[in-house]
Amino acid sequence: MIHLHSITRRTAEVSEQRFPFSVPVVRELARLEFTAPVTFFVGENGSGKSTILEAIAAAAGLPSVGSHDVKHDPTLAAQRELADVLRLSWARKATRGFFLRAEDFFGFTRSVAKMRAELLAELDEVAVDYASASPKARELREGPIRTSLHEMERRYGADLDANSHGQSFLTLFKARFVPGGLYLLDEPEAPLSPQSQLGLMAMMKEMVAQDAQFIVATHSPILLAFPDATIYSFDVTPVAAVPYADLEHVNLTRDFLTAPDRFLRHL
Repeated sequence: MIHLHSITRRTAEVSEQRFPFSVPVVRELARLEFTAPVTFFVGENGSGKSTILEAIAAAAGLPSVGSHDVKHDPTLAAQRELADVLRLSWARKATRGFFLRAEDFFGFTRSVAKMRAELLAELDEVAVDYASASPKARELREGPIRTSLHEMERRYGADLDANSHGQSFLTLFKARFVPGGLYLLDEPEAPLSPQSQLGLMAMMKEMVAQDAQFIVATHSPILLAFPDATIYSFDVTPVAAVPYADLEHVNLTRDFLTAPDRFLRHL
């Protein structure tokens, strides 16, 4: 299902000499439509793809997987200014889903590990404080703590922070993807091997079949091959839809893998 149909930049008095309004694709942004359940933003670093994705996240009010939520993240202050001049058109406003920047994920895993350690410490304190109490009294005190610990471990495993980066990413997606959600992902391939990227694609396909929508900023030729996805190139101004076979990311990767020596001898 396509929850978010389009974004439109409203006319507003802003200084186009400062970020993010100084970025060419932001300056020229009028309307961007989402006509498929999966949309990719692709372009060189600095092209504006992540900036617009972050602004959509702020405008949509989605929760963030990271150390800060979108409304209070100090690194997203400029993107929130852009969000203020965006109008989002919904088929049905998504209340499920999340926004994820790969760079924020590791702060999230540390937070989960810290919360788990605090719950375990509370159980230890109860064991000491209630050593002579009745089993019923101990159960009443331990019950909520054990329930919280069990739910955390059910969703994220016994120790999310101890897994490899790629495993942790996939564990998070498996735990947090739900039907009918809107997911804004910024370079999710960063910690993923090619095999794990295929695993993510399989999860996305399963969620799309259950009315989820994805908007993903990526450099990955693997993810970009998702069937029937819309691919917007941010290397042109204004942003334009480009077929997979015409993407420079794809052609350069293909040419390099076909004849790496031809490229390496010029380094």
